[in-house]
Amino acid sequence: MLAYQSDPRYLRYYEWEKRSPRDVRAFLKKLIEWQTARPRIKFQFAVMLRAEDRLIGSCGIRRQTLDAVEADIGYEIAPDLWGQGLATEAARALLAFGFDDLNVHRIWARCVAGNAASARVMEKVGMQYEGRMRENEWFKGRWWDTLIYGILEQEWRVIGNE
Repeated sequence: MLAYQSDPRYLRYYEWEKRSPRDVRAFLKKLIEWQTARPRIKFQFAVMLRAEDRLIGSCGIRRQTLDAVEADIGYEIAPDLWGQGLATEAARALLAFGFDDLNVHRIWARCVAGNAASARVMEKVGMQYEGRMRENEWFKGRWWDTLIYGILEQEWRVIGNE
């Protein structure tokens, strides 16, 4: 995880300038806490490259409360593997888990407006553009816009099995 989270291409759309072993350990500790929470409302999954048995990213789905009818998703893939459909595969798996196992009604995601590849992933899995929050995040010395995408369960049922 440290290897890909330290890559300047990865860091481009995050508030961090760099990632240290301590940063990644703290991140992993938070994910382990999610895993042991009861009831569990936040899930983070390792994305593995099976052929090499190598961690190449992570993806997650989060509800704010146990009875929440919506959840948000996120995904990250090692930059050296971008463009191979891995983020799309992870996002599809998250949607299936959210609708089939968590029984949510709506799933949404966001990305920095300049991150066209992430926006394309959301579109590929059937999420619809819902809006743009203008200059709502400040990092790296500037304001960033955020794009919001969402999909409803009934929309997923129509396209989710393609």
